[in-house]
Amino acid sequence: MANRFTGFGPQALAFLRGLKANNEAAWFKPRKAIYEAEIKAPFATLIAAVADGAQECGLPLTGDPVRSQFRIYRDIRFSHDKRPYKLAASAALTRGGSRDDPGVLYIHIEPDASFLACGFWQPPPQLLEAWRKQMMREPKRFLSLLRALEKKDLPVKGGELRKKLPRGFETARGEPIAPYLLWNSFVLDRPMQDSDLQSPDLPKRVLAFAQACRPLLDYGWALVDGAKRTA
Repeated sequence: MANRFTGFGPQALAFLRGLKANNEAAWFKPRKAIYEAEIKAPFATLIAAVADGAQECGLPLTGDPVRSQFRIYRDIRFSHDKRPYKLAASAALTRGGSRDDPGVLYIHIEPDASFLACGFWQPPPQLLEAWRKQMMREPKRFLSLLRALEKKDLPVKGGELRKKLPRGFETARGEPIAPYLLWNSFVLDRPMQDSDLQSPDLPKRVLAFAQACRPLLDYGWALVDGAKRTA
């Protein structure tokens, strides 16, 4: 890979632990340079390395080293929780490079709670409707997809579940596919140890996870592309 990621240094997690204990501007501002150097800069290199590696192996995911990262600042305008900073650093890579594109590879960096995630988190109503219709048309195909991913130790998770089948899908009641029609997300995740973050092999770990998730991504992307063709 052209982008040489060498790992997050020990100060990265130490900074996030300190931020958790001192979530206030008076603590953060004098230490902003540490955040920039120890978290934001290596995260940019990680994103570039993963994007380059994805291109090399034919995985349609990309990201911008800066714009793919989520801001550390919380939006507290309409929140009762006025703590100004997030306690984790995170980023998302997608097919088009925008964090809002459907089908995301998500990287979450947090002391003792880091993880990778992939899939479609709360897709827009049109895509979710298309997903449910496709499951109804070919239920065995989707159930086979679930089983194949479970064999990789990647169970698909459904996010927030409905209590009743959505309107128009009542005929699925009692069928094996019915529980999945209650889902509003289709996501895979895998935890990471703090030691993983400090390894120069982290881009390879992220790419291996994304490749393992490829069947779910392809399933959803096909629905996205189909909706574009019929729009």
